[in-house]
Amino acid sequence: MEEENNQSFEEAMLELEKIVEKLEKGDVPLEKAISYYQDGMKLSKICSDKLTNVQEQMTKIMNEQGQLETFEVREEE
Repeated sequence: MEEENNQSFEEAMLELEKIVEKLEKGDVPLEKAISYYQDGMKLSKICSDKLTNVQEQMTKIMNEQGQLETFEVREEE
């Protein structure tokens, strides 16, 4: 697994997708499957943390008076 701190969201997702593909094939020895699973969980946390960070950044937008304003994304119906 690549160095966690230097990975972009896209890099972590790509690596996670590769691990999922390997595990879904089902022909991985048990010990290797456990290692892949552990790496996948770490990558999943990296992705989740990065998304949370971006979400927090996006919820704070400056209004005209220079005050922080909460921005909420509305889902399309």
